Amino acid sequence: MKTFSIGGLHLPENKLTAGQPVERLPLPAEVTLLLSQHIGAPARPIVKKGDTVMRGQLVAEPSGALSSAIHSPVCGTVSRIDTVKTPQGLSAEAIIIKTDESRPDALCSLSPCSDVVEATRAAGIVGMGGAAFPTPVKLTPPADTQPDTLIINAAECEPFLTCDHALMLADPDGVISGIRLIMQATGVNHCVIAIESNKPDAIKLLRRLTASIPGIEVMIMQPRYPQGGEKQLTEAVTGRMIASGKLPAAAGVIVHNVATARAIHRAVTLGEPLIERIVTVTGPALSRPGNYLAAIGTPLRTLIEAAGGLPENTGKVIIGGPMMGRAAATIDSFTVKGMSGILVLPSDLSSRQPEEPCIRCGRCVSACPMGLEPYLLSTYSRMNMTDEAIDALVANCIECGSCSYVCPSWRPLTDFIRIGKQRAISVLKSRKQS
Repeated sequence: MKTFSIGGLHLPENKLTAGQPVERLPLPAEVTLLLSQHIGAPARPIVKKGDTVMRGQLVAEPSGALSSAIHSPVCGTVSRIDTVKTPQGLSAEAIIIKTDESRPDALCSLSPCSDVVEATRAAGIVGMGGAAFPTPVKLTPPADTQPDTLIINAAECEPFLTCDHALMLADPDGVISGIRLIMQATGVNHCVIAIESNKPDAIKLLRRLTASIPGIEVMIMQPRYPQGGEKQLTEAVTGRMIASGKLPAAAGVIVHNVATARAIHRAVTLGEPLIERIVTVTGPALSRPGNYLAAIGTPLRTLIEAAGGLPENTGKVIIGGPMMGRAAATIDSFTVKGMSGILVLPSDLSSRQPEEPCIRCGRCVSACPMGLEPYLLSTYSRMNMTDEAIDALVANCIECGSCSYVCPSWRPLTDFIRIGKQRAISVLKSRKQS
């Protein structure tokens, strides 16, 4: 089994929803579409209050190179364009659409397009593993690179999350079709579907379905966190290292999430934009944890209620997985394209221990998959020593949380490093512009 060479953790998997089939949720009475659910500038609304829209209709267009189109997941009427809260409690502009329940399945399909990149752009597809990077950009690698390998990230190394696993079992043909379309668009003739060994049913199924397809192989990965990081997965699969500040294409590799591949299939072959996704709703105290197919813009409360409702002993709700996810300041928010999971933790598993002094044990250094010194980066960040943090390569941090997890002194290393990284990137951008 393959894996990466530096750092990493063997975590309790807690895949409570593994093997559970995908359950489609009914369309909500109202959807709220955040205009910023991708890296880059928010999308620009092209509808107004009172407009009637069809399911799949474009309602907001990209406003920049890294922006992405947004489509209505329901037939209905635009009730307003307003400011709402993100799960982290920040204000964001959104289009709110009241659902017309008499037309639940009508779809305004995309215009036929044989160009995979253009079809993906028109469909508003972004990376569905969490980063939400606009997919058309990744399908057009820089001219000075020559990718020869496509890696489909099906590792799903985060504890608790099983949405990708469920997708592979529910629609393997769609995944494979999307892979072939990506290979067609990029000119890459070798693809590796990288799956951790804790998904033997998905491995067996995809190996059977790809056995007669030239250029596609299924590779078994060792369960290890953060195996799904682009840099870690690239090294594990190909043995190549991605240089600091470089993208996978510089190492001859293109990486796409398995759900992104399936979304490309639906866009090109069915004319369906990205209007729904599978979300794992899980937690040890939930009565009905599961993998739910939900329309983009579905209220978080609706998903939690489908999983049995918020338990009385809830201490924290995390959007995403427990390692790289963010705690929700409110559940009065809505699903977005990159939302892979909602994790509901009881109080005894979500409270932080009091922080204690660093004992210089070096565990954070050993766990860091990027070969950094988290204790030092955290100190620089706390003390606002941005130049020192830049020199110590704080921008290389992938915010995986491994350092905080292993720290015996309960120091919030990742939290401070994240702040220092944001400062460093801002400084580096201003230096570049000047």
